[in-house]
Amino acid sequence: MSMKSEIYLKREGRKWNVSVLTSDVPSAGTSSKVYITLYGDHGSSGPIFLDGEKGKLFQRGNEDIFRINTKNIGNLYKIRIGHNNDGDSPAWHCKEVQLLNLFSGEQFSFPVHRWLAKDQADGEISVELPVLQQGQPILPVTVYKVHVTTGDLWNAGTEADVSISVYGERGDTGSRQLLRSQKSKKFLKGQTDIFAVEAVHLGCLYKIVIGHNGLGSGNGWFLDKVVIKDPVTDLDYTFLCHRWLDQGQDDGKITRELPATDASTFPGRQELELKREKTWAAEKWKFQKGITLQFYNRFTHGFICLYPDGRVDALGDKKNKYGLFDVNVKRRNTCIFSSHQMPSLALALVSGRVTGKSKDKACCELRVHLQPNSCAILESASYPGHTVAFNLQGKVADETTGYARLSKEFVVHVKGVFHHGAIILLNTSLCQALSLRPDGSCSGAGQQQQESYWKVHKIGSGLCMFESVNKPRMYLKIKDDQCDGKGTGDEYCHFKIEKNLETGSVSLESVQNKGIYVGLLPDGQTKPVVNTGERNIFFYPQVIKFGREKPMGTSAACKQKKKGFRESQFQPAKAQEPVPQRSSTPPPPKEMRNPQGGECPLPSDDEWKLSILTGNAGTEARTALWIYGDRGLTGPITLGKDNRKQLFLPRQEDEFQVKINNIGNIYKIRIELDGLPNEQPEWNLQR
Repeated sequence: MSMKSEIYLKREGRKWNVSVLTSDVPSAGTSSKVYITLYGDHGSSGPIFLDGEKGKLFQRGNEDIFRINTKNIGNLYKIRIGHNNDGDSPAWHCKEVQLLNLFSGEQFSFPVHRWLAKDQADGEISVELPVLQQGQPILPVTVYKVHVTTGDLWNAGTEADVSISVYGERGDTGSRQLLRSQKSKKFLKGQTDIFAVEAVHLGCLYKIVIGHNGLGSGNGWFLDKVVIKDPVTDLDYTFLCHRWLDQGQDDGKITRELPATDASTFPGRQELELKREKTWAAEKWKFQKGITLQFYNRFTHGFICLYPDGRVDALGDKKNKYGLFDVNVKRRNTCIFSSHQMPSLALALVSGRVTGKSKDKACCELRVHLQPNSCAILESASYPGHTVAFNLQGKVADETTGYARLSKEFVVHVKGVFHHGAIILLNTSLCQALSLRPDGSCSGAGQQQQESYWKVHKIGSGLCMFESVNKPRMYLKIKDDQCDGKGTGDEYCHFKIEKNLETGSVSLESVQNKGIYVGLLPDGQTKPVVNTGERNIFFYPQVIKFGREKPMGTSAACKQKKKGFRESQFQPAKAQEPVPQRSSTPPPPKEMRNPQGGECPLPSDDEWKLSILTGNAGTEARTALWIYGDRGLTGPITLGKDNRKQLFLPRQEDEFQVKINNIGNIYKIRIELDGLPNEQPEWNLQR
């Protein structure tokens, strides 16, 4: 039994008779729509669906005959036949395809004898067949090995269906779904999957088109690169991407066209340069004017130190005062690193050796080259190729030091990252940061934007809390086997900062749950974890705005002209008792009123009286108070917002009353002025 149908395309070209034979084996017929593509030396026909009466085509043992029109494709060298995997029984066992060129009278026969089904054989639903001459293919059928590397970013993996089209000088493969990886689960973060793509040999490859069907923000994929190995020519073709295919990231595209890297250059070098550029973009904030740095040597486990006599070594500990360097920018990545202790002295390269010289000399200009591992190489700007280097004993390297015994890469540490009041990013990769989501959960796959800004609250030596800048009064916390941003500033929000000198990262250990850290799952979701040595507890802090070095100080930082604040350690009176701890959640911050003009209610057990004595200079600025305890904090509390002009007059004492719950033993307070427009607030605060 056979059925004949005809398709007439509007374009001028050639007419063909197409005869398709379905095998006479059980379940050989298909409910799918079948298409054919013809390739010649002048181009391809594009996919042409072989339509007819639904339910009667491509049944077991049948021959179906069609007439199609194509453009002039020249001499035919291959066809592709496949289907769209549609319907209740999409699998199809094709026996043979026969073509008759009605213009030239040429006949072509293409034996198939295989399943085209996702659950059969190799899972392919299309097959390429070369033209036969005297029973032999004019082009070889090739099984390309396609190596697909997913980026090492949080939530980089995808469960979407990924498809690829490979283009060469002899046509393309058509769109092929990458189904069967050599790994048990494909497209995972940082993983390389290998697929087999069978096609008539394409000749020299020049591009691919790759994409997926994951719709919606967060359902995308970060593709690092694709490498295709041609077994016929023994050549490798590299296609670099290093971008998101995600509707909520980058440009929102989920399909990308990638050219092959230039064969005249080493692909690995191009990839290295790309990663260096991205590393510089992420780390260049460290090399700005006014930043103070330390350079850590991973071989000597010491810091570079510049001594008063000009000697330099890489043996200092992190508290060595001669290991601090101030950044002075000359051009882009060219800097002078002057001693923080002796500002007139700077690191210099003289005759290929690092030493100390007057910072106004040209030999002090060093070019910073950041490596993909985020380490820095310091090269002379005047004599390219000369770099800051030490031997494995931490001494300055000279010409007699063998290259294998040189250490010239340094981990860059910025001083003052976790000062009180600092605004920081907790970066999780070169382009991602820990962010607070609208539902209060946290993710390490956030963008490095304001949604990921955290304000540092220093509560002790090496102990901090992190408050969302975007959503004030929401703190990072670990509690009840959950890690999120729903903290209220209590003891579950206290973290010990564990600095990792070897990587330049930090880890956040819960003070309340010793040995438990803020960790990340592969999709970026935060989770309390133990330290297993994995990188999922590493965060790379980036300062957006520096805080105050000494919380006890009385003057505001130079960049805070519109604000002033003062912090003091709390000295309880003998009659005072610790604040009662009645609930796990403190009340929302409230405004304190000056009780002038009315009687104060009698204080309860958790109500406190606050007295503020102004000196010779008062203020009309808005004033806010934070109260810190060993179990949390309360604040900001606005002091007398409605009648501020009557408050804080010279030599006046103002009294307030506030209710404070569940912050434990009070150990300090912080008081801050918020200036009026065009005003720099000043206030002589006595006590």
